[in-house]
Amino acid sequence: MTEEAAGEQIRSRRESRERAVELAYEAELRGWTVDEAVDAQTIAPDPFVVELLRNAEDRRAEASGLIEAKSKRWALSRMPVLDVVVMRIAIAELLAASTPTGVVLSEAVELAGRYSTDESSRFVNGILAAVAADVRPS
Repeated sequence: MTEEAAGEQIRSRRESRERAVELAYEAELRGWTVDEAVDAQTIAPDPFVVELLRNAEDRRAEASGLIEAKSKRWALSRMPVLDVVVMRIAIAELLAASTPTGVVLSEAVELAGRYSTDESSRFVNGILAAVAADVRPS
């Protein structure tokens, strides 16, 4: 793979993760399933977006349990919805894909920092780092 192609793939994956967060957030707010969110789009999301969404939906209960276990005395209902969505997608990717842990954490932290609260990037980083240490021990 050429250096240019590798750069395109990285940008594409990053953009796909961002789009997955957008759609998952919309689905969460509307009470939709992944299929309903995908079907509501005028232009179909790329396959990696759908894969991320389906993995997150399939592992929703597991991811939520891991988040709550690592967030001392913080119920999911007290957390910003966007933070929870970002963490569920990241945890599903940690559990299901071979994407390097650092990439998953870095992109999740970046998305939380860009779109959520001022404290979100630190919070998401702490929770995901603790979860990653359990699900992907070195």
